[in-house]
Amino acid sequence: MPIPIILPKFGFTLESCEMLEWLVAAGDVVREGDPLAEVETDKVNMEVEATADGTVFHLLYDVGDDVPVTEVIAFLLAPGENPPDDWQPPAKKHLNADDAPPATPAPNDTKAEPERDPVTATPVARRVADENNVDLAGIIGTGPRGRVVKEDVQAALAADKPRTNGKGSNPVLAHGKVPATPAARRLAAEMDIELKIITGSGPNGRIQGVDVQRAFEAAAAPAEKAEAAPVTSASSPPDGEPLRGMRRRIAERMQQSFRDVPHVFFDATIDMREILSLRETIKAREESLSVTAIIAKACAHTLMQHPAMNSTFDGERVTAWNSANVGVAVALEDGLIVPVIHDADTLPLRAVQSRLTGIVARARAGKLTPDDVSGGTFTVSNLGMYGVDRFTAIINPPQVGIVAVGRTVEQFVPDENSAPVLRPQMTLTVSADHRVVDGAGVAQFLRDLKATLEDPTLMLW
Repeated sequence: MPIPIILPKFGFTLESCEMLEWLVAAGDVVREGDPLAEVETDKVNMEVEATADGTVFHLLYDVGDDVPVTEVIAFLLAPGENPPDDWQPPAKKHLNADDAPPATPAPNDTKAEPERDPVTATPVARRVADENNVDLAGIIGTGPRGRVVKEDVQAALAADKPRTNGKGSNPVLAHGKVPATPAARRLAAEMDIELKIITGSGPNGRIQGVDVQRAFEAAAAPAEKAEAAPVTSASSPPDGEPLRGMRRRIAERMQQSFRDVPHVFFDATIDMREILSLRETIKAREESLSVTAIIAKACAHTLMQHPAMNSTFDGERVTAWNSANVGVAVALEDGLIVPVIHDADTLPLRAVQSRLTGIVARARAGKLTPDDVSGGTFTVSNLGMYGVDRFTAIINPPQVGIVAVGRTVEQFVPDENSAPVLRPQMTLTVSADHRVVDGAGVAQFLRDLKATLEDPTLMLW
């Protein structure tokens, strides 16, 4: 029997992934561990690997489908195994009944016949045709019972040699199709770009997703420099664009958090003199130390004194963690992602800075791993570099707390003699899950965090 390939559950709260691209086609021979598909989770893009050696037999989902986790996405045939004659692929599973296509009832008096592909072809022939964008319906098969074989596709390719499109150097087949990956076709459709004007960087000039992205950026650059056109009134609003991928999943998670989690907010003003002095000392040693790294370390230190704030809540059970894994919100073009500094409470400040630099770089390069974004127990969100004075942040479930960091500004405050003095001040706002932590508990946590930031030597104690 065909071997099922299941979409793993890459995260505790993950419910579905978007199918970005199939990396194999029916008929491909794969080994255990080979990548089969690329999917997008709510945090990072991941590859689904083969769990056994075999030949790709059937791909159940299409590019762009939203696939529930733990569902079968493909089937393999074991080495030497022949396709079963009476095998029927299972139906696609959908998260919501409204997303499922309407079922077609079978006649009452006869057994429903499975839908047959009008073109019969070997798996290898289909793979070669797909790679070269050849329509099998236009090929006369020379195999048994008119089945299209690999040699038929190769003969069609030889008679249909690529030619240039007159606008670039990428090949275009005589029947009008431009060689491109499924992901590139989907991206081009979303960006409203014609494939025939794009130069492909893949094998035999095949257009990849990155080629479409570059073409879009190149087309957008002149428009950004051009003088803005006058705004004219319209009788109807412009068509909206649906949220997709990471942006859609962020929207779902934030809506769920703000709807289901009773947030409570507390803020405090921090005297930044000691932190700025510490940064200057480190700078004099030709090293760097960011405010975010200091706050992440101070949070980890303070969380160890307040276990309720260093816990997670799944709606039924509260889990208190014995280490502080501090997530740091990083803004990307597609949305927000929160890589994690694990065991920040046990790390020296230099190691916290080193790990922070590493995960931020990987996040912006799109190279985060599941370990980089899992296991967080608390989150730091710093918008001070954007000139924000103060803000409130939405909790990142299943965590129960997050701190929002504003900018540092010089303000006049009274000294010990009530005389006005100029001091660097920063506002912190803590959001907490009121189901898990009472107001007094949050206030005590913020009080101790303020004390630690105003005297960083406490992190050594």
